[in-house]
Amino acid sequence: MRELESSREILVTQKKEMFEAFTGFETQNNYVVQLQGGQALYAAEVNTGFLSRNFLQQLRPFELVVADGQRNTRLRVKRPFRFMFHEITVMNGHGMVLGRVVKKFTFVNRLYEVKDGDNRTLFELKGPLFKPWTFRIENALGNVGVITKKWSGLFKEAMTDADNFGLNLERDLPATQKAVLLGAVFLIDFVHFENNTGNGIGIDG
Repeated sequence: MRELESSREILVTQKKEMFEAFTGFETQNNYVVQLQGGQALYAAEVNTGFLSRNFLQQLRPFELVVADGQRNTRLRVKRPFRFMFHEITVMNGHGMVLGRVVKKFTFVNRLYEVKDGDNRTLFELKGPLFKPWTFRIENALGNVGVITKKWSGLFKEAMTDADNFGLNLERDLPATQKAVLLGAVFLIDFVHFENNTGNGIGIDG
């Protein structure tokens, strides 16, 4: 995933259609992933049916395809149906597993484990209860970075559930690990911000 090699700051912007804004019917999620240096990737939810989107909503299984400007698939992010303990698998464009992100049970704060392709834990994502828009990225050495939901404008916040997220790293990481953290951004969006009123709580099972 060479596009991610030199990026320690990544902005993920969800794109919503006007149809959803005015009807309330959930459309498939689409994102623009902006990297340092001006490069961009494009992520699209594929093969998700109308009933799944509108009845399962943020619980729905999905596959996201992340492609470059020439429509070459760079990553695939797959999520099975889970009522609790949500998870995703991140693969490269050839189907090789790069890692997984798994939500862990907690009573108060929100906690995810980020694993590599061999199922070894790389990081924990910790979302403090009273900072619902913030997830700290930590490992045994301390803080690595943060994922934050950013303000997306009054009209977007009022009319849709479209979100902007920043992934900011304090130090460089291998591109494969950045790819899995990018997958974590998509999972966090679905679980905590897909269908709510902006409080970041969502269904936390």
